[in-house]
Amino acid sequence: MKNLSLALLLLTAFTFNSFAGDGDKIPATTLKKLDGTKVNSSTFSNNGKPIVISFWASWCKPCIAELDAINENYADWVKETGVKLIAISIDDARSTAKVSPIVKTKGWEYEIYLDENSDFKRAMNVNMPPQTFLIDGKGNIVDSHTGFSAGDDDKLYAKIKKLIAGEKIEH
Repeated sequence: MKNLSLALLLLTAFTFNSFAGDGDKIPATTLKKLDGTKVNSSTFSNNGKPIVISFWASWCKPCIAELDAINENYADWVKETGVKLIAISIDDARSTAKVSPIVKTKGWEYEIYLDENSDFKRAMNVNMPPQTFLIDGKGNIVDSHTGFSAGDDDKLYAKIKKLIAGEKIEH
């Protein structure tokens, strides 16, 4: 059991900073909106305000728990900081039909995109969902975390507020 715990700890430490690095931009790949319209990820912007990109899947309980937790306060987050959340489903072509019903049932007001071929997932170096990235107002990746535990949404919001205040984000 100790070996398993150590392995999980090491995996978490490894994946925590597995994104390309501070200052890297969002890579350009083609994604689909729920209506089938194609969008290039390089066009993601938020008028100089932060963006949160969350990779999730319909079969991933921690993913849904994270998006639900954020959803509880998302309207306030937007009002106070102008942040935008973009949720990227990594469901493949066999399971993408489950995405829209989940989004509607949950009432998520996020921008939702499908990454059926995992091109964006690979480009962002995502190993397993949920993986969440924080992007500053200039489009630079400034933080990433993998997994979800209760309270992680509060930690994310604290980082968003730091970005808005012009403070540096600590990993």
